[in-house]
This record gives sequence, structure tokens and C-alpha cells, in this order.
Amino acid sequence: MKDKLAIVTGAGQGIGFEICRQLVAQGARVILNDSDTALARQAAEQLGEKCIPFPGDVADVDFIRRMVGETVSIFGRLDIAIANAGITLFGDFLTYPSESFHRVMQVNLAGSFFLAQTAALQMKAQGDGGSILFMSSVTGHQAHKNLAAYGMSKAALEMLARNLVIELSPFKITVNTVAPGATMTERTAGDTNYERTWSTITPMGRPATTRDIADAALFLVSPQARHITGQTIVVDGGWTAVSPEPY
Repeated sequence: MKDKLAIVTGAGQGIGFEICRQLVAQGARVILNDSDTALARQAAEQLGEKCIPFPGDVADVDFIRRMVGETVSIFGRLDIAIANAGITLFGDFLTYPSESFHRVMQVNLAGSFFLAQTAALQMKAQGDGGSILFMSSVTGHQAHKNLAAYGMSKAALEMLARNLVIELSPFKITVNTVAPGATMTERTAGDTNYERTWSTITPMGRPATTRDIADAALFLVSPQARHITGQTIVVDGGWTAVSPEPY
């Protein structure tokens, strides 16, 4: 990863932050995005001079284009784009509000789609390929109560990655997806039952760590995965193989 330039969205904490940490550790320069300005700056400061914060909302297509444009104007190129930003808005299908639906789709789908589009145009212009990674979820594979809209958005990202094989392979751009299962993050650690519940129903005996997910992500954007595209790696300790419901 030495001297590669990467953009990671939604990376102020959790999985996105760990992906940034591992990219920096392997020598990459990283643009760390988060919608929370203070969180983005604090996170980037922790990772040192190779990490630059770029706060903003990826639901805004104009913001995405500005972020990529300014990144390229400063560093001259873009090698890796990781669309990690996403939101989860729970709700019963029969009463799910339209504003929640549109917000989930705008962040999870439009934010990922237009980051990929903008990054791919730059990578095409550079002429030496690149890597794009989407962040899906096991809820794109298995039904979860009160997550119809979220699961729909995540399944769509996996199909987008497959479709972009046709669009982007001629330019040597790989497009893949990681689908995390239950993962211990700052958010889930706040639920005292979360780790115990998922340790009980996950075949490997524990939920994932953010490092588990980051390791899969870094593999897919690395030279070791140069002939892998259109694929999804599920990182869930085997949960989707058996799929017991959390109690």
C-alpha cells in the first residue's frame, strides 16, 4: 500500500476508522471522511500526518465530487475508494416512514454509487487501474426484522459491484464488497447484551472485531486481489450458514 492514495467514507469510528488505521500502517495516504466534523478531525489526528480529514455528508453528490476533486488536486491521483458510510434506521415495514426510507437510500446507495462513479472516472483518466470497495451487510443475505429498507440497500450494493465488472474491468478497476456480520464497535458496545447474544449464536463463538472486517477490506483493495472483482466476502464467523435469530 506504500504511497497509495485512498478515500474512506464514514470513517470517524468503528469499521471505517480501523480500515484507515490499517491503510496508514501499510504506508497509504488516507482521506478520512465522516459527516461529523469533530469526529473526522479527531480520528485523523490519531492516525498521524498520512491521514487527512475531509468531513461532509456523502448523501450530497456535489460534496462527493468536491472531495474527490480536491483530493486529486492535492495528491495528483486516487488509487482506492472505500464506500463505508451508511446508516441504519430500524422500523416496522408496515409503518416505515418515507423520510427514513429515502435517507437510508440516499446515504447507503447514492453515496456509494456516486463515490464509485467519481472515483472510477479519475482512475480511468490515470490509466493504471484502481480499487473500489462497497460495504454491505449480512442483512443483505438474510432477513432481519425491522430492517427491510437497510437490508434492501445492502443487497443492492452487492449487485452494483457485480454490474460494475462489465463497466470498469476494461480500465483495470476492481470492484468488490465486504459484508460484515455482527461486529463490536463503539455503537454496539453500548448494548450490554450485544456481545453475549452474538457470541451465543455465531458459530465461531464471538462477534467480529473491526480488525476482522478491516483485514478483509484491505485484502480486496490490495495487489494480492488484483484478479478478484465483482465478489462479496461475508465476514460473520459463519452466522449466515446457520442464521439463528438474535433473541
